[in-house]
Amino acid sequence: MVHLATIPNDVDVDKSVVKGLEQVKLDNPFHDEFTTSIYGSKFASEDLPRHEMPDTEMPKDIAYRMIKDDLSLDGNPMLNLASFVTTYMEDEVEKLMAESLSKNFIDYEEYPQSADIQNRCVSMIGRLFNAPTHDDSHESVGTSCVGSSEAIMLGTLAMKKKWQNKRKAEGKPFDKPNLIMNSAVQACRYFDVEERYVYCTQDRYVLDPEEAVKLIDENTIGICAILGTTYTGEYEDVQTLNNILTEKKLDTPIHVDAASGGFVAPFVNPDLVWDFRLPNVVSINVSGHKYGLVYPGVGWVVWRSPEFLPKELVFNINYLGADQASFTLNFSKGASQVIGQYYQMIRLGKRGYRAIMTNLTRTADYLAAALTHLGFIIMSEGGGKGLPLVAFRLDPKNKQLYDEFAIAHQLRERGWVVPAYTMAPHTENLKLMRVVVREDFSRARCDQLICDIALALKTLNGMDEKRLAEHTEHAKQHATNSGKAVHNHPRYKNERHSLQGKTGKTHAVC
Repeated sequence: MVHLATIPNDVDVDKSVVKGLEQVKLDNPFHDEFTTSIYGSKFASEDLPRHEMPDTEMPKDIAYRMIKDDLSLDGNPMLNLASFVTTYMEDEVEKLMAESLSKNFIDYEEYPQSADIQNRCVSMIGRLFNAPTHDDSHESVGTSCVGSSEAIMLGTLAMKKKWQNKRKAEGKPFDKPNLIMNSAVQACRYFDVEERYVYCTQDRYVLDPEEAVKLIDENTIGICAILGTTYTGEYEDVQTLNNILTEKKLDTPIHVDAASGGFVAPFVNPDLVWDFRLPNVVSINVSGHKYGLVYPGVGWVVWRSPEFLPKELVFNINYLGADQASFTLNFSKGASQVIGQYYQMIRLGKRGYRAIMTNLTRTADYLAAALTHLGFIIMSEGGGKGLPLVAFRLDPKNKQLYDEFAIAHQLRERGWVVPAYTMAPHTENLKLMRVVVREDFSRARCDQLICDIALALKTLNGMDEKRLAEHTEHAKQHATNSGKAVHNHPRYKNERHSLQGKTGKTHAVC
């Protein structure tokens, strides 16, 4: 997912950082084009180009150092406990991926082995999700994507098109499709599909199967169930949802958004039935760059059979000399991430993934126990019943003068990014924090986080109400990075069609 960027006008471009600074002359008549020192060059005394491409070249070592210095102001990815995205891969796979950066994955004729590696990944993932492979009547299909967001969009498009085809064949209107989902979801309106939300309650943060089924009508294209919500990491009850549909003789398809849980549940909780073992599950998406253990840029989607991927969505094209079938929202893309996924699956195998996911689950349980001892209420599931994360909040019985946001600001001072946010619509009065336990979050690092949380509580408990208010306001204005860059064009503010536009609340960081 990317943001819209505003192209500044000429007045904004010419503004100085501090008023009056533009009058200060920094030209050095003694600078020439050659120097053996990066910081002795003229480029070190100039601002990096921001709006206009420069007229002349810059030496490669200087360009590298200037950009590297600029990026040093970013946070440390390993301390970013808000994100599910992979931050560690072995040197060998990094080398493989770097060697494939120049490969255009879509060029199957030129890079047939890269294309075949995708096929191997799809087969492995499909079998991991128990795709029907017992006879020739079932030929499950799948593809790689740039992430699980594209993957779920492809799944939604397929459900919409199949529903439209059925309505057309019956001579019925097909212009008002709807999709049923939990309000604690990351959703979009790109495909003219109405979102029907099953809202969370004060004691339930996942989809209620009974309530979901009640929302079904003739225009419902499907139900989306989440295997690991971004708020609390809980698995939604896909099996009960499937059983209710079967009992009521409803043929409504289920798409499982296994973006986070697809590479966790099969190894930590293999007896949990959520995948193609259930007849109403027609498609599943999963992120390769979350618990698939690959750097950002890869996702996967698998369909039970071609019946659920209408032929008219698939483009058969001749590109660069090869006939190929394609279903994608993108076209040209690098092969590196797909190759990285293949490396991880054959390098680790099922036993390796199981060992990593089990360790993460143990670390999450250890952290949850420590936070309970510090007085927090744990909102996530432990023991492998959900994702390896810990969602927690302050106990209102303790009547602290500060909230979860104040704790998050304190942890920022130590370099940690531990998000604080309000729950999904209709439960937004609940505030919580969340720590995502990733592969490189070791027990030692977990202990350091626990110590820093305890220190944050001690610091905040030592402040009176006035000092807390001043501290909170200062943190909002100066202690976060969100104000350093503008990601929203003024034309697109205050919209009223998205979940956030309607309710003022959207999904957690993912």
